[in-house]
Amino acid sequence: MEAWPYPVVFVHRLGGALAPENTLAGLMLAHRLGARAVECDVKLSADNVPLLFHDDDLERICGSSGPVAHLTLSELRRLDAGSRHHPAFATEPIPLLDELAAAARSTALAVNLEIKPCAGRAAESGATVAQAAAAAWQGHLPAPLLSSFSEEALAAARDAVPHLPRALLLERWRDDWQAAALALGAVALHVHRLQLTPSRVEAAHAAGLRVMAWTVNDVLEARQLLAWGVDMLCTDRPDRLLCL
Repeated sequence: MEAWPYPVVFVHRLGGALAPENTLAGLMLAHRLGARAVECDVKLSADNVPLLFHDDDLERICGSSGPVAHLTLSELRRLDAGSRHHPAFATEPIPLLDELAAAARSTALAVNLEIKPCAGRAAESGATVAQAAAAAWQGHLPAPLLSSFSEEALAAARDAVPHLPRALLLERWRDDWQAAALALGAVALHVHRLQLTPSRVEAAHAAGLRVMAWTVNDVLEARQLLAWGVDMLCTDRPDRLLCL
């Protein structure tokens, strides 16, 4: 396989368990801890602006009711995405993809962008996020690694910006994993940690694919996965795993 430009440890949702998820506060905390790569979720506002958010609904993160897809960027930016994690993060805003790109470039952090489309917006989200990412990282390496559970979103990202690398996310191992990855032009499989075995990692490598295990928070488990040949680990506990 070709040389791989991404580090081993990716911090889940920018700050893992140590900061409000998908916020720039989390990214800066990961950077201070010595992280070299972060993962985050990207979806679209009602007016089609890519921003960092995991859920379809606002309740868990912001304490507000209603779907993210129904609010414009200006409405979403007025919400507090930090207080529910800890009062110290009060008023932390929902970041734009462009803001993430600027922060990642300034800190030399590699980024895995998980495309997290709202219902009915998979193709639109895949294409829009890919185009925005290509523009935001133009001339800066490594390029962001796009991933998604949605094959429709990844196919749209592939068609919109073929040169950006893509990874297929799997919660459960599938018999058709290789055909699905090949159809999407994927370079990696991102697989739930409990679904991986040495033979599955070996098979993925034989097919020319790298492997990320998610979400790994135990050091002994992380070492076992690395011994199997896993290329990347996504973690909520960078304070534990960045020593690997």
